[in-house]
Amino acid sequence: MKEFRVSDVAARAEVSVGTVSNVLNRPEVVSLATRERVQAVITAMNYVPNERARQLRAGTSSTIGFVMLDAGNPFFMEVARGAERSASALGLTVLLGNSDADSEREENYLAAFELQRVRGVLVSPTRDISTRVRSLRERRIPSILIGRAHTPVEATSVSVDDVAGGQLAVQHLVDLGRTRVAFVAGPLHIRQVTDRLAGAQAAIAGSAAATLELLSAPPVSIQALSIQAGRLVGQEIADRPKARRPDAIFAANDLLALGILEAFAMSGSAIRVPDDIALVGYDDIMYARSAVVPITSVRQPSAEMGSTAIRLLLEEASDLSIAPREVVFQPELIERASTVPVTVTGMMTVTGPS
Repeated sequence: MKEFRVSDVAARAEVSVGTVSNVLNRPEVVSLATRERVQAVITAMNYVPNERARQLRAGTSSTIGFVMLDAGNPFFMEVARGAERSASALGLTVLLGNSDADSEREENYLAAFELQRVRGVLVSPTRDISTRVRSLRERRIPSILIGRAHTPVEATSVSVDDVAGGQLAVQHLVDLGRTRVAFVAGPLHIRQVTDRLAGAQAAIAGSAAATLELLSAPPVSIQALSIQAGRLVGQEIADRPKARRPDAIFAANDLLALGILEAFAMSGSAIRVPDDIALVGYDDIMYARSAVVPITSVRQPSAEMGSTAIRLLLEEASDLSIAPREVVFQPELIERASTVPVTVTGMMTVTGPS
């Protein structure tokens, strides 16, 4: 199939190349009769504009890049859904890249989006990306950080107060009278994890009786915020003598909490949740709400974070002189049966096989 150029369309329609460009990009400035003639030629020739070239000439793009930390975590997919919904309403497209908490993959996606001259970039970073943020800004591409504030402030960020969230989770457990609390972490180089740990430690510091144990899934190669990692930690706890088990667990996210719950159910140790061990997760994903024992979780406004990030990005794309801003949402503790026993007949607990 022959590939036509804009000059071919102009010649057949007997108009200038500029008129064809206006029909494609600014139709309101072209008379109706001329516009209809050009459109008829475009249809007859099956002409497809070169979108990349058009965007470069116009100095803008209809594409936004989003590098997410973990596409396997429903929380990030909800953030993406909120971003896509807002972008789509404005005729923009969001391209997703999954770093999978790998800094090299993250850099590859950011470099690719920079090369493509996207309208802007949303990123939930695995590390300090100051250099890349500056590089993007030099090319007039704004960056919005998701889930992590940038220190010092070089890029606008949309995040949740994870220190407050960690404190909410563990204070809830302490208020229930739990004294041997375990924090199940993912990779500690991820800022959200360390902030949640700091909040947990603050709650423990305010208690005269409670202690905090830091746990993560062995081996380090699969140390991640995943159900598989949660299963490993849950099995390790189930294998301990009863006297050495925690009486409460705060998992760094709901996927870990789900894996722990599953491990308890499959072990022969007859661990009852919440009677023996209370369990709190983080993110309040749908699967936590519908687990065999619904999991108490710290809720983040995921979709609202995505839509807010799009709004801030477009403001900065239109005016790069806007100083970086920090938007911090407050978390909310959602209590469910994994910490507060159901008092009706048939109370939901998790026990091992009899």
